[in-house]
Amino acid sequence: MRNAVQTTIDSSGRLVLPKAVRDEAGIEPGMTLRLWVHEGKIEIEPATRDVRIVQKGLLRIAVPLEEGPPLEQATVDAVQWELREHGA
Repeated sequence: MRNAVQTTIDSSGRLVLPKAVRDEAGIEPGMTLRLWVHEGKIEIEPATRDVRIVQKGLLRIAVPLEEGPPLEQATVDAVQWELREHGA
């Protein structure tokens, strides 16, 4: 999404993310989000899910610790990076 979208925050501090923004970011109802402030800007992204690594035959696979939709590619990438960096 290249163009900025405007929205407002209500008196309770809730922010409505327009559908186009949610779709572009892969945000779905009930999804956990990570938020932080960086250089005066608020950044929001879907939180990665916690996984454990299990041996399945000759392969090591990531299994989510809680029920939910299939793992996002970002989660798979993060686990692979962790394994490479720390030799887990």
